[in-house]
Amino acid sequence: MTRYLVAYASTVVVFLAIDMLWLGFIARDFYKSRLGDLLLAQPIWPVALGFYAVFVVGIVMFVVGPALNSGASVGWALLWGAAFGFFAYATYDLTNLSTLRNWPVSLSIVDLAWGTALTGVSAATGLWLSRKFLGL
Repeated sequence: MTRYLVAYASTVVVFLAIDMLWLGFIARDFYKSRLGDLLLAQPIWPVALGFYAVFVVGIVMFVVGPALNSGASVGWALLWGAAFGFFAYATYDLTNLSTLRNWPVSLSIVDLAWGTALTGVSAATGLWLSRKFLGL
């Protein structure tokens, strides 16, 4: 149990820090310019934090935990984390693209690439940190 709590804490810190930097500073204007009035002035924080909590459970359940248990490499976690992120973000972006009027294609492409990279890096770094904290 301790192993999974350490894995969760390690991964959630990385995921939140990188995504807050992306959404708050790097890509803020990109999203604003594409979404316009659809974008809220401030996120609904309980919902946003719920997403982060649940999504990181998925990263730990499907990537970091199995890597800890099997001795898989950080590179393995990067690859499988990226795959997990790709499929999850594709679900969101392609659904929006197929069901919402005027949903920008450029937004789906950038967001899908971002989710893939973010999840891969978070899984790999979460695994690395977990091993350091657990002495593995």
